[in-house]
Amino acid sequence: MRPILETEHIHPAIHDKLGGDQTLVNEVKKAIAEHPVVVVGMRQNPVVKAARKLLDEKGVAYEYLEYGSYFSMWRERLAIKMWTGLQTFPQIFVAGTLVGGHSDLKALFDSGDASSLHDALAAQG
Repeated sequence: MRPILETEHIHPAIHDKLGGDQTLVNEVKKAIAEHPVVVVGMRQNPVVKAARKLLDEKGVAYEYLEYGSYFSMWRERLAIKMWTGLQTFPQIFVAGTLVGGHSDLKALFDSGDASSLHDALAAQG
C-alpha cells in the first residue's frame, strides 16, 4: 500500500488545505457508481487513446472522462492522482475497482483473467 502521512503529524491549522479541490474526484466517483467501466484521461495522451482503442476493439462500452491536456488542468488532475495513488493516466475502473492503466488493462485481457471486466460487461446487459 502507499504511505500516507498520518493526521497526527499534520498541524491542525492546515487540515482544510489537504486534498485539494475534490470536484473532479467527486465527478469520477459519480461516474464509477453509474457505469460499469470508466476511463479517466486527458487530451493529447497517446496511452489514453490506446486504452480507449483496446476497449473499443474488445467491444467494451465505457464512460470516458477527459480532464485537460498536458497544458491544462494539471492541478485538478493531481487530486485524482492523490485519491487513487496512481500517478499516470488513463485510470481505468471496472465494476467500481481501479484496475490500473492501459498496460494493466492489456495484461488483464492477455492473461484471460478479465473476470471483473466480464462481470461489468454482463451488467451492461
